[in-house]
Amino acid sequence: MRLPATVRFSIDSESVVINAFNANDPAQSLHGKSVNVIASGPSIHHLSLSTLLDTPTIFVNGSISLADQHDFTDIVGYVISDARFISHNPEVLRQYYTGQPLYATLAVFEAMATTHPDIMRNHHHAMRVLYPVDRPWGVKSNKLLFNKLIFKKKRLNKKMPLSYFINHPNFIIDKRHNTAEIGVSLNITHGFVEAGTVAYVAAQLAFSRQVVAIHLYGIDLLNSDQPRFYENKSNSAPSTLSKVMSERIVPSFNLLGETYKAHGVPVINHSPVSRTLFDSL
Repeated sequence: MRLPATVRFSIDSESVVINAFNANDPAQSLHGKSVNVIASGPSIHHLSLSTLLDTPTIFVNGSISLADQHDFTDIVGYVISDARFISHNPEVLRQYYTGQPLYATLAVFEAMATTHPDIMRNHHHAMRVLYPVDRPWGVKSNKLLFNKLIFKKKRLNKKMPLSYFINHPNFIIDKRHNTAEIGVSLNITHGFVEAGTVAYVAAQLAFSRQVVAIHLYGIDLLNSDQPRFYENKSNSAPSTLSKVMSERIVPSFNLLGETYKAHGVPVINHSPVSRTLFDSL
């Protein structure tokens, strides 16, 4: 299955082009550095960020707000995989996004085309499309136009089983898992595998960009009933982490940790809340 290298979005009758992520692009390589992936768990409140500021950093969802409070000198990515984040937290992009490298799905960019058209117009060169491997064209509206490609709507929204990719050289798929198929990508140029949390997407992005280690912060899981570090009880968006934690998130991260370590890239979980959940991090 071939994924489009560029995507056109129609914004107020203006055509905006966003390139898809391509690991072969030299500008995407992190050249064998370690990278920090900072998620949004409440444990971030207790983290000494001063030791992390000069390390390549990937933010997810609302953790980008930390860049406004602290002088991160090497922001190499900002990842949003679920369009619901745009609808629940539209002010985050308005307040904190200033053109950092943004990696998002078609559904996210579709939402942004409606809620933040000026941001897409001004910063589309810093944006890259990420495709979920099992449903790469899962969008609802017609604001998105593929160059020279026409797809029937049924095909656009059709979800494929992960077992379809079991022999694909860029994916490791475990269909023996008790409750659901899980997997991990070795190169998200060909798509990423979902696991119920955007941090899993960010970790696959980091590996695809040629790093030597991936450090995870704020992936708390066990306190997902609490507001994220940038929220409070009155504005906390719904969380589904508890529903998929044991079935998908934990086994998926264990598979990711085992797989990437076998390729020479250790994955270290620094969350004091979820540290005991994982076998391979």
